[in-house]
Amino acid sequence: MSSANNASFHDIFKNENEIPEEYKVPIIHQKVYLLNGELVEWKGETQNIYSPVCIPTENGLERKLLGSIPNIGPEEAMEVLEACVKAYDNGLGEWPTMSVEGRIKCMQKFVYLMIQQRDLIIKLLMWEIGKTLADSTKEFDRTVDYINQTIDALKDLDRESSRFQQAEGTIAQIRRAPLGVVLSMGPFNYPLNEIFTTLIPALIMGNTILFKLPKHGVLAHYPLLNAFKEAFPKGTVNTLYGKGSEIITPIMESGKVNVLAFIGSSKVANGLKKLHPKVNRLRAILSLDAKNAAIVTKNANLDVAVSECILGALSFNGQRCTALKLIFVQKEIAAEFTAKLSEAVSALKAGLPWEKDVKVTPLPEVNKPPYLKECIDDAIQKGAVVLNKDGGYTEESFVFPAVVYPVNSDMKLYHEEQFGPVIPVVPFEDIEEPIEYQVNASHGMQVSIFSEDPQEVSKLIDPFVNLVSRVNINCQAQRGPDVFPFTGRKDSAEGTLSVFDALRSFSIRSLVAAKLTDSNKELLNTIVREHDSNFLSTDYIF
Repeated sequence: MSSANNASFHDIFKNENEIPEEYKVPIIHQKVYLLNGELVEWKGETQNIYSPVCIPTENGLERKLLGSIPNIGPEEAMEVLEACVKAYDNGLGEWPTMSVEGRIKCMQKFVYLMIQQRDLIIKLLMWEIGKTLADSTKEFDRTVDYINQTIDALKDLDRESSRFQQAEGTIAQIRRAPLGVVLSMGPFNYPLNEIFTTLIPALIMGNTILFKLPKHGVLAHYPLLNAFKEAFPKGTVNTLYGKGSEIITPIMESGKVNVLAFIGSSKVANGLKKLHPKVNRLRAILSLDAKNAAIVTKNANLDVAVSECILGALSFNGQRCTALKLIFVQKEIAAEFTAKLSEAVSALKAGLPWEKDVKVTPLPEVNKPPYLKECIDDAIQKGAVVLNKDGGYTEESFVFPAVVYPVNSDMKLYHEEQFGPVIPVVPFEDIEEPIEYQVNASHGMQVSIFSEDPQEVSKLIDPFVNLVSRVNINCQAQRGPDVFPFTGRKDSAEGTLSVFDALRSFSIRSLVAAKLTDSNKELLNTIVREHDSNFLSTDYIF
């Protein structure tokens, strides 16, 4: 482990006067939350929000204060829930009964208003979670693209449903209908994109939303509150701030939540589901734990493997559920691979999020640096070493990536999802070893295979497609493109998310059916011709 006096990182944190004006953000003391279509003023207790970016002071390095948010309690949380329940009104509310075309127009208005806040949101992402300027920009733009793709996917889905079907003397129209009140909870690492991959499809399908803001990245949503207010009917979207353990428990215990959309740990998800008194009425769409492995065989192109493993393991400091969190490398090439990997990691530029070409930035979670040190120390005590220069160097919220080798099954890094910039490398002799690892793992999201041998790759594909949900060949694990299904096996996920799958996940197939008689045909034709029903329709949405 490197010492705190390491000169190469001594000046990573800057004085405020050294920060370029174009990247500064105002301190935001948020005093409102969205309730029943109004931005309600909050006069109670607040919670300060700090940046992972530290500022030198006479007392040493201190995380910069970014502002504060309401810290609402259980009573106010239940009021927010009731607004959501009222807006849905057992499926009779304005939003769930609105036509698909009407909901699309509301969503298009939201996107228009969202784009007006682009620059501020990108800056807030950098300051709140330490994401680089390039990645923060990509997250915002990708989210806008995702919403537009979702709108297009819904148009396609509606076109497919805009005809009547006949079978066995019965005529019917089959469409998708909303499920009810959705509790949407997302992670800090993609506080805009990940949350919106559940919130947006749930919303556009006619559900009403109870939106619990993430612990980090919460202020990045502040500029969007008015957009939600202006674009959607009253009570359609309502926001929750505060301690999840205090406000989510009574909400789940009420039994009034129909869908839990949660991205986080399986332990928390299991606890939330158990709180619901009517478990058969609760649908869960979950994206959970992952310990995605890479397998580098003796037949791999090592330059490709190193490049992709660094992208997979260290993009946004390894704080992604799709990150590569364990690398298996065949012993014959382990020395060469780890040497190349260590050299490439040591060359990564560390700095603040807005600095040019920066790859390693401060971490938002206060407890993450000591946890990573604990994992590295545990590995060292059990025979591993940190291979790369400055690996594991820590200063306040900053941790430089560490390549740890050789890792074995006695170590924390073999089993626990580190969710940070540590790359554990496991040597193996027999290809059955990484397969056995995945068989026994509690997770099953993705794997990356690095080999140029077609027969070898084939023999790995066949077992792994039944152990994980996505097998990547000679490339990092990742979520996109968003039109591809995103899910997992075991404790890694429940339900499937993609632009298309998410619309189905947050809805149910409903149909109107009648005996195929002349009077019924005339009845249905009249309803369709007069546009008397928003559900029963043959309109084609362009």
